[in-house]
Amino acid sequence: MGRSNKAMKKNSQLVIRINDQERDRFVSLCEELDTSAAREIRRFIRNYLAAHEQQADA
Repeated sequence: MGRSNKAMKKNSQLVIRINDQERDRFVSLCEELDTSAAREIRRFIRNYLAAHEQQADA
């Protein structure tokens, strides 16, 4: 994506509140798929931003 390592530094946290059962199911599924919950949430955020920024530009 052409971003430097410095621009991609993970230096913030986002606290969300979700149901215990949903969290446990999500974390379990991520482990089964050999990924982490944090990685998948970051991927969701990047995809969400890209999709909605494209809509705003149109």
